[in-house]
Amino acid sequence: MTTAPTVGAELPALEIPVTRTLIVAGAIASRDYQDVHHDAELARQKGSPDVFMNILTTNGLVGRYITDHFGPSAVLRRVAIRLGAPNHPGDTMVLTGRVEAVDGDTATVRVVGANGIGTHVTGTVTVTVPAAGGPGHAVSEAGS
Repeated sequence: MTTAPTVGAELPALEIPVTRTLIVAGAIASRDYQDVHHDAELARQKGSPDVFMNILTTNGLVGRYITDHFGPSAVLRRVAIRLGAPNHPGDTMVLTGRVEAVDGDTATVRVVGANGIGTHVTGTVTVTVPAAGGPGHAVSEAGS
């Protein structure tokens, strides 16, 4: 099902458990082999209490948040994010969003992701949500 965007609409919060596996798998999947994303001891030596999530994993989770809400035909047009407080294992990131603008079938959504130590990510996502029966939607004919 596709959800049509409406200015001012609040997206339901999405809680994402931040696990060591999520952090390491996201880093590997995005080919980010920096030790602070997979080696807790080296991360501590560099001043971090533990490994932390990379920006590409966060970017993917923000995109998932938007497409989970608007449906499988939603197309991400632009994702512009800024990181703040790091995501460490054992925490939970809560993503929230609000539709700021709508132009035809395209919306701009303000997204915030918070964890136990502060705001992890802020940004905007531009997403196109085709109307039912439009491109990307199968239309069945009566009697077929």
